Amino acid sequence: MPDDRNPSPYDAPELYDLLFDSLDFDVPYWVDTAATAGGPVLEIACGTGRLALPIRRAGVDIDGLDASPAMIGRLKAKAAAAGLSFRAAAADMRDFEMGRRYRRIFCAFNGFAHCETIADQTACLRASLRHLEPGGALVVHMSYPGPAYWSEPEGKAVLEHEVVLPGGGKLQLWDNRRKDIVAQKQDSEVEIWKLDAADRPEAVHKFSTAQRWVYRFELELLFAAAGFARWEFFGGFDGRPLRAPDDQMIAWAFKAPAEGG
Repeated sequence: MPDDRNPSPYDAPELYDLLFDSLDFDVPYWVDTAATAGGPVLEIACGTGRLALPIRRAGVDIDGLDASPAMIGRLKAKAAAAGLSFRAAAADMRDFEMGRRYRRIFCAFNGFAHCETIADQTACLRASLRHLEPGGALVVHMSYPGPAYWSEPEGKAVLEHEVVLPGGGKLQLWDNRRKDIVAQKQDSEVEIWKLDAADRPEAVHKFSTAQRWVYRFELELLFAAAGFARWEFFGGFDGRPLRAPDDQMIAWAFKAPAEGG
């Protein structure tokens, strides 16, 4: 959720795209997850369409929602420029109404971490469950908050991501984060630096954001409280079991099938 000190990074969709639009480590997984759903798909926290656009290009019936109107506006412009049509709504993941049900819903790239309280998390999961067809699945991807993450030094900005810009120069994402282990929460002061071809600073954009991390059995309890029938956990996009503290956590939660189905 936005911080009072600086704007949210999601209020700057063009800058966000320059940093992340080329990030493709998870794209094949989500395209396959959507294409094999056997029905319509919804992406929660879809942003500017890094995943939704290639999924739509694959011929999948997909809708998207994001809390940031700026991100949704950017997504719609990109879709129109690519000749793609699909529904994208500015909506809160904790309380949304899309007017249809989906065979599969997914929330990728730590989007669920922006639910900062148990009430937020449960509301998001219940809203997702309402929108699933019987037997459908919600898929959530989160970085697992292992010991190495919590033991990182604080008080110094870390270079999280860097991209080379067309025509020369770079964008760098620096994250100065403060972690509360008990609350399982991270508050970040983010700076995005634009450098010229000689690595000289041209501009600095400052943002604030917060995330709350969850562990496997905590997420299982949340699934149960929200009303899901069963769930499965994986430790990466290759489908391996979740065992190592530096794994990615990919959770599938299933709605009960229709009676007699």
